[in-house]
Amino acid sequence: MLMTAGMPGCHPSKVEQRMPSATPRAPRKEIFGWAMFDFANQAYTLLIITVVFGDLFTRVIVGDRGDNYRLGNLLWSIALASSYLMVVITGPILGAVMDFTAARKRFLFCSYVVTVITTATLYFVAPGYILLGMLLLIVSNYAYALGESFIASFLPGLGPPEDQGRISGFGWALGYVGGLLAAGFTLVFLGETSAENFDRIRWVGPFAAAFFLLAAIPTFLWLREQGVAGVLPPGRGYMAVGIQRVRDTVRDIARFRDLALMMVSIFFAMAGIYIIITFSFIYGAQVIGWDSGVRNIMFVIVQIAAVAGALGFGWVQDRIGARVTYIMTLLLWIVTISCIYATPQVTALANRLFGVDWEAQYVFLVVGSLAGASLGSSQSAGRALVGYLSPRDKAAEFFGFWGMAAKLAAVFGILGLGLLQSLVGLHASILFCILLFAVAIVVCLPLDQQRGRRAAEHWEDERAKWLSGTT
Repeated sequence: MLMTAGMPGCHPSKVEQRMPSATPRAPRKEIFGWAMFDFANQAYTLLIITVVFGDLFTRVIVGDRGDNYRLGNLLWSIALASSYLMVVITGPILGAVMDFTAARKRFLFCSYVVTVITTATLYFVAPGYILLGMLLLIVSNYAYALGESFIASFLPGLGPPEDQGRISGFGWALGYVGGLLAAGFTLVFLGETSAENFDRIRWVGPFAAAFFLLAAIPTFLWLREQGVAGVLPPGRGYMAVGIQRVRDTVRDIARFRDLALMMVSIFFAMAGIYIIITFSFIYGAQVIGWDSGVRNIMFVIVQIAAVAGALGFGWVQDRIGARVTYIMTLLLWIVTISCIYATPQVTALANRLFGVDWEAQYVFLVVGSLAGASLGSSQSAGRALVGYLSPRDKAAEFFGFWGMAAKLAAVFGILGLGLLQSLVGLHASILFCILLFAVAIVVCLPLDQQRGRRAAEHWEDERAKWLSGTT
């Protein structure tokens, strides 16, 4: 932050006005407008990253079937990791600039426009156009990932801390409903992901872009800008101020010990989650060997379970605490990954013991419900806990760090699995996720939710005293 004399640590300009710590609940229309961005952007997550384009890229665009698609999987990992690394470098600085300029909606709008344009142009990525596909994927996913952090930074201003779990859960749940509609339409009308069906399935990019474009309109109509802009010091640019604010926050991170622990835990948890998001449907195609009909059913199961997980755990979180809920979701992930790995073995064992002829792809559908519940609940709980531990007028900056932790995790997790599967195959390498979730739990154990909230409120109180000239 911009440093001046007076309050120790992170100092704002006196022109800025203090946000009240007792945040009133925003109008329902504004909360709905905020949640609609989650509804809209799930079209990108599911259609481009998880369900369709990832499978299309590895098996058709690259198409190295003789090597079990290991080259396609590795190039897919490199492209996504590159985009996430760009977010790691720029996310916190852009968040600090947004806090200083009170321009979150403008930054959000820019990321939204870039995502829409680059996603639509994925239509031109034909088999063999590997570099073009990687370039468009890097740019579109970079803009999309920034937008995730930008929209999350509005959360602390939408209601009091005790409502954060429900509001965040509502956003995630609505997001999975949007994903269900977008991907359901695509799977039904565009058909299977194959070289024979390429002329139809290539429209997945333009469709995802159009869905995002239209569904996010309520966000920009009803979500209000938060904060009051600071005055730019003479001779300083906005990026210089943003870099200084980030430096000051890093220097004073001891003031937010519990938030720092949460960021480290999120790093390991999101490394595992991004592996699942990126490779789950690729795993289904390459390891489980499902057909297109089962893939469609799995998609529906995952989305419904994710909605239930986000809403259910959001309700639980506001009653037993975000930390306990977050740890519960990580334990659920460990169970889920164990079931994902064991699906072929369990199927073969059941066939021998009971004399049945089950297929692994149908047993895998049972695992889908666990994966969906884990996916919706863990991300919602993590986002809400970061909002709970963050001062309101540093929300965009801290959510920039949240985005940085998540995307650095994505680089680590996706590249790690990409390299690991090139050595031992995709089936065995999925066990890497269990280690990641276990470490996330261990890191989170010392976190004290109430102490962390007091630290955020104390920062706001110190800031108010400094602004009033009493310190």
